[in-house]
Amino acid sequence: MTAMCVMVLGTHSGAGKSWLATALCRWYARMGLRVAPFKAQNMSNNARVVPAAGGALGEIGSAQYFQALAARALPDVRMNPVLLKPESDTHSQVVVLGQVDPVLTATPWRERSAAAWPRVRQALDALCAENDVVVIEGAGSPAEINLRDSDYVNLKVAMHTRARCLLVSDIDRGGAFAHLYGTWSLLPEQERALLRGFVLNRFRGDPALLDPAPQQLQRLTGVPTVATIPMVWQHGLPEEDGVFDTRAAAGDTQLTVAVVAWPRISNLDEFQPLANVPGLRLRWARTPAALDGADWVVLPGSKNTIADLAWLRAQGLDSAIARFAQSGGRVLGICGGLQVLGEALIDPQDIAGNVPGLGLLPLVTQFLPAKTVQRTSVAFAPLAGAWRALSGLRVEGYEIHTGQTAQHAGMAAGRVALADGLGWQNAEGNVLGVYLHGLFEQPQVLQALFGAAVPTLDTVFERLADVVDQHFETGVLPSLIAC
Repeated sequence: MTAMCVMVLGTHSGAGKSWLATALCRWYARMGLRVAPFKAQNMSNNARVVPAAGGALGEIGSAQYFQALAARALPDVRMNPVLLKPESDTHSQVVVLGQVDPVLTATPWRERSAAAWPRVRQALDALCAENDVVVIEGAGSPAEINLRDSDYVNLKVAMHTRARCLLVSDIDRGGAFAHLYGTWSLLPEQERALLRGFVLNRFRGDPALLDPAPQQLQRLTGVPTVATIPMVWQHGLPEEDGVFDTRAAAGDTQLTVAVVAWPRISNLDEFQPLANVPGLRLRWARTPAALDGADWVVLPGSKNTIADLAWLRAQGLDSAIARFAQSGGRVLGICGGLQVLGEALIDPQDIAGNVPGLGLLPLVTQFLPAKTVQRTSVAFAPLAGAWRALSGLRVEGYEIHTGQTAQHAGMAAGRVALADGLGWQNAEGNVLGVYLHGLFEQPQVLQALFGAAVPTLDTVFERLADVVDQHFETGVLPSLIAC
């Protein structure tokens, strides 16, 4: 291995590991170094399509995709060799080096580590051989003692690479010093020795008010607090998991977009640009009341479309969306959302069998074992009504879905919106369904639909790097990659 490895660990999930790792990728890339991100195992239904071995394509977690872009590196599947995609509260699909692994998916989770670790190690060693710096992100907490024997994501990776580790805690939650000390105290001595600094994230106020706690913590642990990072609202980086903050962008609200937040929502990170459009209010909808006053309703991707459709009906959102569409409201379905907009969903492999869709598009979707994972470039056909502004626009995006959708044989044909079975529009022009993810990440789409431009991803990465440059103690970041 030739790369120096910097690892971001967290005291808990949501502490800010992904954010900080992304910022560090850009900070080190600005030094002219070859930088790559790495996370041994990610659990997320936010995924991107990237190159895999032999010219194939595969999936990695969105966080590592954005980290690669921040590092000015070409994303590839080695950067996130194991991706867990939850399908229910007790089951996840396991993706290894970009491809679904049916054997590991069926293996009890405590028994997966022995099979996964050699492939994880090989991917990590290859990245280290090709780069000057590898920025590694941990998962959850490294001090979950009930998981220690099977945890290859945190300190097994750190020990293998002799990584220089930062431990970050979210001070906005409270108890940050206890979280840092408790995590340190549960680590064996040889693992504690890898910790180079504590990081306090999302602090509001004057850092001087924290004294003398950082000094006391250093006396107890020998580890200095090397950064106090302020709360950064609307930083523009998509969140890795869960629905993100939807405080309005600058300007008076002129347009409200309600995104249905069903339980198994996937690829919701593609909506982050909407939160940055001036005058647009993004709202997560879980009840019919959340559609009141909305101008758009969006049905996003789903990791379990039929289960999320059942949830939609249980909340009464199916009839609320139908009324919204009948009144002329603008409805957009993406991937699983497209499937739900059709007449029927057919799943011959599942006990759920055939279920009716919302009936807003004349389509039928059949779920088959094969999974579509690909990047796509295509132009919109001439569209009518509410979506006319997209007519003729060439867009690029990605597909990750099971299920193939086609025109219902017994119904009047819908309007083709995108070629190759990628999109349809209803006759009235207000309902649009597409398989393509990533539309709102493209400036020409935002300009056509909203007449607006939002900060580019590169601008976002530069801003993140500026934040860490300003708030880390002088010399700390260069020292982490010094021989």
